[in-house]
Amino acid sequence: MDVRGESKLFFCDPNRSDQKGRIEKNHTLIRDILPKGTSFDNLTQEDINLVCSHVNSVKRAALNGKSAYELFAFTYGEEIPKLLGISKIPAEDVCQSSTLLQHKF
Repeated sequence: MDVRGESKLFFCDPNRSDQKGRIEKNHTLIRDILPKGTSFDNLTQEDINLVCSHVNSVKRAALNGKSAYELFAFTYGEEIPKLLGISKIPAEDVCQSSTLLQHKF
């Protein structure tokens, strides 16, 4: 396998949310849908994809009113999110509460 380029991998110290930058916003959005204490045991890949689609479709001030999905698709193309099972949810349909997966719990 011919690998070109270089990847950098960074680790954060435990319990140091200040080292994680904007990823903490994703954790907050995920916890809006899957509150702390919720078991993930019965979640399917489709459920996880649905959660990721909704979380990444939230428009954010820090992204100049764009969603993480929009920026990713603009940078890498629409095909990669599709391959990952992630889709853009229209802003008016984004659900950021546990009702998104109410059929599971």
